[in-house]
Amino acid sequence: MKGQDIEIYQKILSYILFDNPVKTQNLENKKKQEIYKQSNLWKYGISGDLPIIVVKIKNVNESYVAEEVLKAYEFFRMKNIETEIVIIDEEKHSYENYVKEEIESSILNNHMGYLKNQKGGIFTLCKSEIDKLDIELLEFIATIIIDSNKGGLKNNIKFLEENYLEKYQQIGEENISPKIIEEVNDDIDILSNKETLKYYNEYGAFSEDGKEYLIKINIQNRLPTVWSHIIANKKFGTVVTENMGGYSWYENCRLNRITNWENDPSYDNPSEIIYLKDKETGKSWSLGLNPKPDNRNYNIIYGLGYCKYIHKSSGIEQELEIFVPEEDSCKVGILNLKNTTTSKKRLKLYYYIKPIIGEDSEKTNGYIDLKFDENSNLIYSKNLYKEEMEKTTVYISSSEKIKSYTGDKNSFLGLGGISDPDALKKVALNNKNSLGKKACMAYEIEIELESFENKEISIILGADKETIDCKNIAYKYQKINNCKQELIKVQNYWKEFLGRLQIYTPVESTNIILNGWAIYQIIVSRLWGKTGYYQSGGAYGFRDQLQDTIGLKYIEPEILKKQIIKHSMHQFIEGDVEHWWHDESQRGIRTKFSDDLLWLCYLVIEYIKFTGDKSILEEKTHYIQGKILEENEDERYEKYLPSNQEGSIYEHCIKSIEKSLNFGENGLPKIGSGDWNDGFSTVGNKGKGESIWLRIFSSTNIRRVYTNL
Repeated sequence: MKGQDIEIYQKILSYILFDNPVKTQNLENKKKQEIYKQSNLWKYGISGDLPIIVVKIKNVNESYVAEEVLKAYEFFRMKNIETEIVIIDEEKHSYENYVKEEIESSILNNHMGYLKNQKGGIFTLCKSEIDKLDIELLEFIATIIIDSNKGGLKNNIKFLEENYLEKYQQIGEENISPKIIEEVNDDIDILSNKETLKYYNEYGAFSEDGKEYLIKINIQNRLPTVWSHIIANKKFGTVVTENMGGYSWYENCRLNRITNWENDPSYDNPSEIIYLKDKETGKSWSLGLNPKPDNRNYNIIYGLGYCKYIHKSSGIEQELEIFVPEEDSCKVGILNLKNTTTSKKRLKLYYYIKPIIGEDSEKTNGYIDLKFDENSNLIYSKNLYKEEMEKTTVYISSSEKIKSYTGDKNSFLGLGGISDPDALKKVALNNKNSLGKKACMAYEIEIELESFENKEISIILGADKETIDCKNIAYKYQKINNCKQELIKVQNYWKEFLGRLQIYTPVESTNIILNGWAIYQIIVSRLWGKTGYYQSGGAYGFRDQLQDTIGLKYIEPEILKKQIIKHSMHQFIEGDVEHWWHDESQRGIRTKFSDDLLWLCYLVIEYIKFTGDKSILEEKTHYIQGKILEENEDERYEKYLPSNQEGSIYEHCIKSIEKSLNFGENGLPKIGSGDWNDGFSTVGNKGKGESIWLRIFSSTNIRRVYTNL
């Protein structure tokens, strides 16, 4: 290989592995459809999991370009970099297919015939034989498009770079002369009155009534690990931490994350950040301890359905109260800023989020399309390359006018990263889209506070299927009074719901946990969110969520009933059940776990014993269908759809019991892939292991059935 060839190969490689400004231009030019789906590539054998280089050749005289690309591809393979080469023959269809023949000859002459039509290989397509929409898809997701009309590799890259540089915009920095102003030592400490607190442990304590948990931290005194809190409704939720870390989701906390989930307690990097900047002094800081703290206290209050972050710096008291409305799919923050000085304060506020709009950023980076609706004071984004739950629009807004925005993460963070973003030094954000780039959603607003003035600002993050719904909800929470009314509504809901059952024991700590926090956690984390800080699953577990609802019969038996009916719809015709599944995608895992199916019977009897309502046995639901697992196949993740067969809840239970009566040579039921203890997953997966625990559980179920029915 020539030195100049290697130079261009290395340049292309940098665009594959790192930032790719030339792809940005391509995406903005090629975007035509609402959503592009990876599965549409599979009929051509193209995985779509690897970077794709598309080569377009129309004239036989330009077929040398294919030769150049194949040599570059060989260079990438030598460096263990996997790509997929898609060569599109654009020659008009005729009996003499000169371009096709030249392409095939180039592949064979380079001894690459064995790499055709396989993952990480070479694909040749005729433009006249494939769907126009699939051509658009290939051009949309391609890392680089090489068009032979523009010459060889060198000319193509030069053309793309020059086109990008013509539109590149540099934003200047603000001209501020930093002033050092000594702050009065009047820091906020919500743990100062220890006599009224419960179970103080140097980091935090319960409030006197046990309904809030108070934490105080600073850069010298961090928690030993992350203490998180979950706030959610049935469609939308967020995990927050004392450092203002965590993430948010819409409908499914795994398949449809709005912001980035990161469960590293050592760093607890936030994906939703509020920065403040004092324009007079040039000082900037984050509202939470991470990622840009100052030397003062950060106070946190976790409540039932809300949380608060309290901080004071630069003479400004800051209190951010966050909640998720009872029904609307958004996260609302009411930020109260109070100027405690005799001087006028001019501030800038930056709200920054790292959007995912899918499962993880590796799959969505470069495909998030951002728009600013000035009339609605709204920034919204869509992921244009999505397989599951494709109809999602994520938006951010505020009660204050958005002055500038960006979707370009690298432009916002620059060399400073999230701990000292370049954007905080700029005159304004660059008002650029995120398409083709590492994405962010960020806006800048300006705030003026007269001496001792108090101002409230709403900060909104939400998601919905239709853009018009996003605009309507954002408009609602751009009004501070609406935010306050909705917060009261949420607090009253939890007060009434959790107040239905109060338990009194000689141990006060037990009373605090049982009279609010335990039930709140079951509802919000287990049933609605199906997430925590460390695990973001998003799926229903057949046994898990049934077990979660046992204690809820004392508060709302209807929750238990609905859970039973839901789970019965995930039983196969043969009697076994999905170990876990995602409602939104209808995908789940079929296994040989032996205990899952019996929890249905256990909970049905539990419901009947408590309510006396035997009519549940007559409720009818459909079974699901799917290929039965092979003898040495432990599990299969697949889309399982309802069959045309249905059965009553009674019949579902009987089918479960009959399916469980599978005994081994010692007369005990076979354990299968596990018997409630997942750690025993290899004891019986060969079809021989047996379970004493399962014998006890099965006998208990059968006895309860015959005693109560």
